[in-house]
Amino acid sequence: MMMENADRRNFLKQSSLATAAIIAAPMILQSCSEKAASDRINLAVIGAGNQGTNDTRMLLEDERVQITAICDVNRRSPGYWDGVVAGREVLREEVEAYYTEKSGKKYKGVKEYADFREVIERKDIDAVLIALPDHWHSIPVLMAAAAKKDIYCQKPLSLTIGEGRAMSDAVSHHNVILQTGSQQRSNHHFRRVCELVRNGRIGALHTVKCGLPPGTPDFGRTGLNFYPQAVPEDFDFDMWLGPAPVAAYSPCRTFVNFRWVQDYSGGQLTDWGGHHPDIAQWGMDTELTGPVKIQNAKASVALHPVWNTASAYYFEAIYKNNIKLIVSSNERFGVTFEGSEGSVWADRESHGASDPAILDSVIASNEVQLYKSDDHFRNFIDCVYSRAQPIAPAEVAHRSITIAHLGNIAMTLKQDLEWNPDTEMVVNNDNANRMLRRPMRAPWDKVFEKYRV
Repeated sequence: MMMENADRRNFLKQSSLATAAIIAAPMILQSCSEKAASDRINLAVIGAGNQGTNDTRMLLEDERVQITAICDVNRRSPGYWDGVVAGREVLREEVEAYYTEKSGKKYKGVKEYADFREVIERKDIDAVLIALPDHWHSIPVLMAAAAKKDIYCQKPLSLTIGEGRAMSDAVSHHNVILQTGSQQRSNHHFRRVCELVRNGRIGALHTVKCGLPPGTPDFGRTGLNFYPQAVPEDFDFDMWLGPAPVAAYSPCRTFVNFRWVQDYSGGQLTDWGGHHPDIAQWGMDTELTGPVKIQNAKASVALHPVWNTASAYYFEAIYKNNIKLIVSSNERFGVTFEGSEGSVWADRESHGASDPAILDSVIASNEVQLYKSDDHFRNFIDCVYSRAQPIAPAEVAHRSITIAHLGNIAMTLKQDLEWNPDTEMVVNNDNANRMLRRPMRAPWDKVFEKYRV
């Protein structure tokens, strides 16, 4: 069905008015899951690596979604998680096999693309999944928002603070839904401890500790393959680089291990910065602001010919109310909140407290009740229909990853930073402010400027 995207959006919204109460009444979800083909969300996957593949598998389980396009600059090759083979052709085959098995007849309705711009130009695409390396988040988000397409964008939201601000502004300006892949917000362990903290069960909060992983693990089994070599057939390496600086191709810098190269990411700090610091912000009730100072930053950098992100790190973020947030690769993995009357902690598998009585506490109906989502992908699709804000919207994700970006800047400069969360500028530090953005390679610099609002 080829209709203008705005008209299709209105059609979907009007045909699904009953879903407006989804957030308040999750039991409606089952009755809403059976959708006629004309009423489904046509979704395109942009990024067919390990994360894009995992996300696609989750979205396939939602019968309100029809995946119609797969885009990646790589057709098929090894070098992804544990060295497995992935790429647009591999994922297309998997999606079509899924629909074939589900329908009982051969399905061939998914189109492959090597250029995300062709996907965004399709008028029948309602939403896009963006699961690309960090340096390729901002431009597709800006263009998708301008095309009035809803967006699921993997974390970290942005490569830089400046790009994150542009992304959040564009999403707001174009009135589209953006869910960030900070899926810990849809985990009941984290939600529970944040509600306990927000409702004073540990007394006056004074310290939060985020334990993130250290190192530069060789996820793709390409770490020793760092020497320049010929680009593989069917891999558009220049397009993969996109706005990043020109570099000689070597397998260790692409696919899953891109995160250990500063031109494309920020290491473990930003890879997990969209998770634990995001939960810290949730519990501190600082989701729409940030710290006022970054101090005592220190790091050890990976010893590798190509990988150059921090392998061990520590810094403190100080907030206006004097709460201290510690982000470190040496702290207990997860998030720990410490208050005047006790402490609570959580990771993805469990949560606990210094006193069992804290865990037994009942949150009353007149107390703070945090946004409840038990399925991050379903929450995104719920909000595409209802037009309500998702649990991890762009502005919240931008503010959370800003903490990690500031930490990387402070560690690089080996300086304390005074941060103004209102103006999003470092006070009296031109060197630090220059690091809030990175130069983009032509012609992508002009594309970014064209689509920012």
